[in-house]
Amino acid sequence: MTVLVVADLLQGPENAAVAPATLNTVAAAAKIGGDIHVLVAGQNVGGVAESAAKIAGVAKVLVADNAAYAHALPENVAPLIVELAKGYSHVLAPATSNGKNILPRVAALLDVDQISEIISVESADTFKRPIYAGNAIATVQSSAAVKVITVRTTGFDAVPAEGGAAAVEAIAAAHDAGQSAFVAEQLAQSDRPDLSAAKVVVSGGRGLGNGDNFKHLYSLADKLGAAVGASRAAVDAGFVPNDMQVGQTGKIVAPQLYIAVGISGAIQHLAGMKDSKVIVAINKDEEAPIFQVADYGLVGDLFEAVPQLQELL
Repeated sequence: MTVLVVADLLQGPENAAVAPATLNTVAAAAKIGGDIHVLVAGQNVGGVAESAAKIAGVAKVLVADNAAYAHALPENVAPLIVELAKGYSHVLAPATSNGKNILPRVAALLDVDQISEIISVESADTFKRPIYAGNAIATVQSSAAVKVITVRTTGFDAVPAEGGAAAVEAIAAAHDAGQSAFVAEQLAQSDRPDLSAAKVVVSGGRGLGNGDNFKHLYSLADKLGAAVGASRAAVDAGFVPNDMQVGQTGKIVAPQLYIAVGISGAIQHLAGMKDSKVIVAINKDEEAPIFQVADYGLVGDLFEAVPQLQELL
């Protein structure tokens, strides 16, 4: 039994790098058992492959270095994975934008069911995954010859990025479907940590009233070295851009500390942050659902509480 993990890559201004979510996915693969191989597909990714080879528990790194795989175009990457999948019992990828874009195509081409966003490995063919916005946990057993799985990274502790010494093998296959082409991208620059990987997250909701009031959260986050998130209500109201949304239809986070400010705690939002280690809620409504999951709750006016908290910090 051998598991193939599709590495998620971060595209930097100069070079790509292995995304932290890959380390959590390798942890899930380790619980399945057997050898773990990691696929690094992209352009000019030799350095990334060397980094992947150092990941603890990885036996082999497959490198597909070709212009067709630049920017992870799913129409090109999916056929590559399908070609490789014949030699594997499982194909795993983190449930990131890339993973969710590529693996459903892989499952369709292999004509197997996909198991999405697993949070636990019960055995080599049985897994747990949240359904109904996390209100229920389904135990799913698959009899597929190749099990195609996306991993909710908050469910698994990351393996060490150093300590491994995997062999690196080049893959010559080049699949260019000609169906799509990369046009351009706009990268948001920020001194704050990435929302999905931050150890501390400060999130704001509709209670902030408008986008200008998010300055209070930005200031607080800078003192805490935190990322800033938002509820869907705040995003839909136009307070902040949608890449800050935390929740079922946004980003799933599980930081060491999550501070929810002016967030009522709708089910969809709770689904995206309730695995946080410590949850602090500030809301003037003592009946707000967020207090049901909070470790610490403060009933009060956020416009008084947040400045006081900053002064104490």
